[in-house]
Amino acid sequence: MSNAKERKHAKKMRNQPTNVTLSSGFVADRGVKHHNGGGKAFQAPRLDPFSGTAPPRQTKTTHYAPPEPDVSEQLSSRVMFKKKGGWRAGPEGTSQEIPKYITASTFAQARAAEISAMLKAVTQKSSNSLVFQTLPRHMRRRAMSHNVKRLPRRLQEMAQKEAEKAVHQKKEHSKNKCHKARRCHVNRMLEFNRRQKKNIWLETHIWHAKRFHVVRQWGYCLGERPTVKSHRACYRAMTNRCLLQDLSYYCCLELKGKEEEILKALSPMCSIDTGLTFAAVHCLSGKRQGSLTLYRAHRYPHGVLGPVTFIWRPERTPGDTSASRQLWIWLHPTLKQDILEEVKAACQCTEPVTPTPCVPDPLPTPSHGQSQPALPDEKIGKKRKRKDDGEDAKPVKKFFGDGTRDPHQPRSWISAATGIVISDLTMEMNRFRLIGPLSHSILTEALKAASVHMEGEDTEKTPHLWWIETCKNPDAVSLHRRQEAIFELLGGVTSPAEIPAGTVLGLTVGDPRINLPQKRSTALPNPEKCQVPELCEEGRCTCSWSCARWKPLSDHTDDPDNEEVRQLLLEGVPVECAHSFIWSHAVCESVTENKISDQDLNQKRSELLVPGSQLVLGPHESKIPILLIQQPGRVAGDDRRGWGSGWDVLLPKGWGMAFWIPFIYRGARAGGLKEARVHSQYKRSPYVPGDFPDCSAGVLFAEEQANDLLEKYKRRPPAKRPNYVKLGTLAPFCCPWEQLTRDWESRVQAREGSPGAFPPRGEGSDLRGDEVPCVPTPEKPRQAPDEADTPLQDARGPEGERDTECPAQAGAAGLPGQDATGSLLCVLRSRAALKQLSAWCGPSCGGRRAAQRAPGRGQRDLTPEACLPLLDRFPRALVWVSLSLLGKGSPEPRTMICVPAEEDFLQLGRDRLYCGPQEPKHSDPFKSKIRKQKEKKKVEKRQNHGPAGSEGLPVGGPAVGLPALTLGLWSGPLPDVTSHCSRALLGFVTQGDFSMAVGCGEALGFVSLTGLLDTLCRQPAAQRGLVLLRPPASPQYRFARIAIEL
Repeated sequence: MSNAKERKHAKKMRNQPTNVTLSSGFVADRGVKHHNGGGKAFQAPRLDPFSGTAPPRQTKTTHYAPPEPDVSEQLSSRVMFKKKGGWRAGPEGTSQEIPKYITASTFAQARAAEISAMLKAVTQKSSNSLVFQTLPRHMRRRAMSHNVKRLPRRLQEMAQKEAEKAVHQKKEHSKNKCHKARRCHVNRMLEFNRRQKKNIWLETHIWHAKRFHVVRQWGYCLGERPTVKSHRACYRAMTNRCLLQDLSYYCCLELKGKEEEILKALSPMCSIDTGLTFAAVHCLSGKRQGSLTLYRAHRYPHGVLGPVTFIWRPERTPGDTSASRQLWIWLHPTLKQDILEEVKAACQCTEPVTPTPCVPDPLPTPSHGQSQPALPDEKIGKKRKRKDDGEDAKPVKKFFGDGTRDPHQPRSWISAATGIVISDLTMEMNRFRLIGPLSHSILTEALKAASVHMEGEDTEKTPHLWWIETCKNPDAVSLHRRQEAIFELLGGVTSPAEIPAGTVLGLTVGDPRINLPQKRSTALPNPEKCQVPELCEEGRCTCSWSCARWKPLSDHTDDPDNEEVRQLLLEGVPVECAHSFIWSHAVCESVTENKISDQDLNQKRSELLVPGSQLVLGPHESKIPILLIQQPGRVAGDDRRGWGSGWDVLLPKGWGMAFWIPFIYRGARAGGLKEARVHSQYKRSPYVPGDFPDCSAGVLFAEEQANDLLEKYKRRPPAKRPNYVKLGTLAPFCCPWEQLTRDWESRVQAREGSPGAFPPRGEGSDLRGDEVPCVPTPEKPRQAPDEADTPLQDARGPEGERDTECPAQAGAAGLPGQDATGSLLCVLRSRAALKQLSAWCGPSCGGRRAAQRAPGRGQRDLTPEACLPLLDRFPRALVWVSLSLLGKGSPEPRTMICVPAEEDFLQLGRDRLYCGPQEPKHSDPFKSKIRKQKEKKKVEKRQNHGPAGSEGLPVGGPAVGLPALTLGLWSGPLPDVTSHCSRALLGFVTQGDFSMAVGCGEALGFVSLTGLLDTLCRQPAAQRGLVLLRPPASPQYRFARIAIEL
């Protein structure tokens, strides 16, 4: 309390003049100097009881005075006084003594000086606060800030001066602006462009920023997940309704040139072994979208660049391959740089096209021929009045992304040898994805085909001259009518999964803001157009994805009244109907520049004679070319075929919010990056870039994720985080794929003495070869290794520990297929090999599922001889697998996939409810080292005698050069990852969670091809395909069934 009282007294005395010192407190010292009234210092006389010069009264008074205390008593009295809450007066903190006599004239002068100093302190402000803010809180009123007469009269004069001074300093603002508008930036669009210099905003960024958790990722500001709880709601939207996602951050590369030259340049970057290529017939015609995985030229199966989707512009004249073609390649932003450089090298496009300083517009418009009037040099904070100049008035329009690119950076490259032109169309188009069975209803209600221009209409003032010229061509009008008819037929299709995969439909639509409903509603399928009318009741379909919405095509084509719909489902969209004006850059620029602003549109609505009636703009209505692309959804596996299918909508830039809001008002639920990961997991497809470990973007993503998880782990105290060393988890934050495949290759070679050899297959084959005792806990072995494991341990003795960061070992040097980094790691994407592995993974007896996985025509049975060609071609390969838990449990990313032991199968056969074994506790060899480091650090800190010396210690450890040890994590190079635990490690999970579709835990991940074949050969035929899953922070293993789906 003493310190608080001292601070309170110091606050009160902050305005006290320096020449005035008050006396207070007890008598502490005698004979000290004091300040007299005039500020002069005088010496207080000592009182001597034996002096005769003092008056008798004073002598009498001083005769009974106590003796002078010693120094120790004075110090003790001061300490006790401070403890009791006293305050120290004077600069030295000592109290003063009252003088025995004063001079009247001197005393009056001193008091006059004090009074004048007090008045000066009262009249002058000592802080930045206003006059009314100096009043006590109970006397303050809100009106005092603008009405001086509400203050006390003694303060009104001072407040009036402050008000007059504030008027001159106040910035001149417009009176017709509210407070919120005055706080905004003068040019909001320029301010937004400045804020997105490092991370680009999408056109829907502000809408997402108010409703989503926004993250900065891949150079963009993207919505990760909604702020409300919507995990189950988004799954229901993908299953029964519609989920909307903004994929405008995807990059687009455009290739222009002759068809033969483009195919010749791109053919070395893809392989027909993995599926279709750029030369697929349906894709080459332009009626379908294709997808493939790109590789570096002539490097398959190594040198992966990443997955892409592509669209060819439809041919103008069928069969004419010599004409110039146009190809769009869509890819993830993390893959853009590598793919762009490789495509430029393959097409020999090294000469950059110099960008023009201004955006050209080949199409003539009434306002393009005139220059913009120069803005007057006015004050920035002042609002300029809009001048109504008639035709000369042209508002300045800017859009998101215009200020984020360097105008001097090239966007196009041309090849003098091949004539191919490569253009970067990133952020030049918007891409929205609608997922779910109600995608057709939302599209048909939100979008209406553009009205055809008639000759009698007035077109003098319309800026959309490109559409007027198009309507003059009868063939173009006929094509537009056909596209409109096909688009209307989509309302009679129950699910997007019934449309052929990758169907492309071009269309020109009107402004969707005109048909915007007043209230948000849900678009439902029309029972009259639906080809299964008995499934709908009162305009709402009562079926779910399991009964009718995701049924195959043969179950929905029995109605003779839907001949046109049946033809659409069987044959798809004709080639000519895939044409769209969005391929023309001139048309897109014209549509973007001549967009009617929301303000002008609302102004026209307010001028309607009947409020709420339909707004008709006639030829002034904007015409927007779009492209609809069907997304097939789930195509792998036998169950839930077509789940997650939908449509992608491509539209010119500047029209993002104009299409986004109508989709939301029709009942679409918005999703972010988290919903995209869930959608990919339920489709059982790899997610970019996390599920591409053989790609440079995937490796970089894994490193960043591992660093984030490590920082999060270190922020928690040791008692509140798991000890992964004792749990037997070597890499809890990353997946050492390179070391996993390398260890399995050495394991199999060491066991049999020859590469690629496998033991004979049989029902009673010994499984103990896969069982290795727990290395850190030899005192508690689960089982003894047999003779087959002895050569493995002897052969791997010198190289028992390896570093996961080392890309290659000395034994791998010079192997064929090795890439520039010295890594042989690759992911098996051969369709024939995956089909063979899928047949081998299932049990060979009993059940419908086993019959479906049985080897078909042209496939071989699982024998060691059948595995040798696969291992010779892919020595260190990973296989993409899906796992389904047999019982309870929810897998998570980085969960370990392990090989079951023989006793696990025996226990499971005796008890069907047996959940699985448990990993024994491991010892922590780093705990003693960490304890010694802490003790050494304490000793060094104690020797430095203070915080000044401890500041020079290194942060990572007590000694320079020693690695920083973290309690609970394995430090240094990792040992053999396959034999570190009691169950051999086979792979890792990359995606995993509880599946609401099947009601159990599901996971996706990668396993070693060598380990998978070795495990399948050693497992009994009836139990083939069973593995164990163990999370990083748990010792519990759980049974799961592995599957390879195509």
